[in-house]
Amino acid sequence: MRAMALLGDDSRLTAVERADPVPGPGEVALKVSACGVCRTDLHIADGDLPRLRPGIVPGHEIVGTVAALGAGVTALRLGERVGVPWLGGVCGVCPYCAEGAENLCDAPVFTGWTRDGGYAEACTADARFCVKLPEALEDAVAAPLLCAGLIGFRAWRMAAAARPVKRLGLYGFGAAAHLLTQLAVHEGQRVHAFTKPGDAAGQTFARRLGCVWAGGADEMPPEMLDAAILFAPAGELVPRALKAVRKGGTVVCGGIHMSDIPSFPYADLWGERRIVSVANLTREDAALYLPRAAAAGVRPTVTRYALADANRALADLSDGRIEGAGVLVMS
Repeated sequence: MRAMALLGDDSRLTAVERADPVPGPGEVALKVSACGVCRTDLHIADGDLPRLRPGIVPGHEIVGTVAALGAGVTALRLGERVGVPWLGGVCGVCPYCAEGAENLCDAPVFTGWTRDGGYAEACTADARFCVKLPEALEDAVAAPLLCAGLIGFRAWRMAAAARPVKRLGLYGFGAAAHLLTQLAVHEGQRVHAFTKPGDAAGQTFARRLGCVWAGGADEMPPEMLDAAILFAPAGELVPRALKAVRKGGTVVCGGIHMSDIPSFPYADLWGERRIVSVANLTREDAALYLPRAAAAGVRPTVTRYALADANRALADLSDGRIEGAGVLVMS
């Protein structure tokens, strides 16, 4: 099979030929049809996240069909279409797993980071962590929902954990934000989009998706927000977002990596404002989100790339040239 792997310390992916993967006990082998291109893949390639496995194949928004079943797998069948998200396995015995917080597992497995992912024609996955996909969504459209959609959904639920949210701010208008906007607007929220200063195209895109306001991340919104979610990995946006949320409001940091948060006056946090982070996701998130997103008409804007063009896809993501989400589509 063909795959794109990170070899040595090189931040560029290298095309490799490898044997077709064989599923172990409890695993399935998948023929990959599409794999989303996520900012986390970029963090791994750039070294923001450490290389935990030599020659890793990135990719954790995988859509594929079951090509082989490992011993003991009964919940999936040959030829079935499934999705494989970021969380690829947990230990099941640590205190976090015991309390139902598998996203905080002390010994997790991550697709495309600690086990090979979907920048390939085939891969293996733990059958318990494969998710069923809405039939209405074609492969390339379903792929971004498996991380950008899921992490946005988890952040969105966390934003409303303390108080109801009617006015929502989204900092960084990439794959996650453009998917969450559609769900939030469908739910009747007033969404405010914050892009890089001067990104007129991004702001137009946000308004086209239903945002009531779109401006630069250096601007204040026209009304105080009930909550703000940061998808941009820029710590300096946290104090700005705190100034934009009302008393009792929540600022959610939605990325796995973020630059340092600078100091800020305690007065900006006072008034029972909260700063919280989102860590990974759970199988329950997928079970709740995917049918809800499909019913709400959530559809990503997708830029398609061939597997061999994975480096170009990551470069386009890094430089902000992708409107919506990038997806590798296998031939």
